[in-house]
Amino acid sequence: MNAAAKGKTVDQRGQRFGAAITTLVLIAALLTSSPWVIGWQLLVFALGAFIGLQASPYGWVFRHLVAPRLKGAPKPEAAAPPRFAQFVGFLFAAVALVGLLAGQELVFLVATAFALAAAFLNAAFAFCLGCQMYLMFTKLRTN
Repeated sequence: MNAAAKGKTVDQRGQRFGAAITTLVLIAALLTSSPWVIGWQLLVFALGAFIGLQASPYGWVFRHLVAPRLKGAPKPEAAAPPRFAQFVGFLFAAVALVGLLAGQELVFLVATAFALAAAFLNAAFAFCLGCQMYLMFTKLRTN
């Protein structure tokens, strides 16, 4: 079994696709202040962080509907950094949902905006903030 089959690598293009959908969902959450919308994104982040990126619904859409139509070879990257980024997104979405449910609109807005900024950076510029945090923490831990 190769590394991709074991979930040790992912296609960078899929990560950007997922970040683009996440960007749209988080914009919808901010516009509607809907606990259902932020709750959905919390679930997506949880699946990616705790089960694996292959469990994400956005990853499923990419693998089955988008990737087969793309030209060129997949662009593999290690799965650990994006999975950590999903965990960071999970934390922000959890704070946003708790804030919203507790009637703390400012907490909801700030936490959702931070998650949105990170998702947008990945979608628009292929800069994964959570991935960079993972690499920084890994480097600190090994020094």
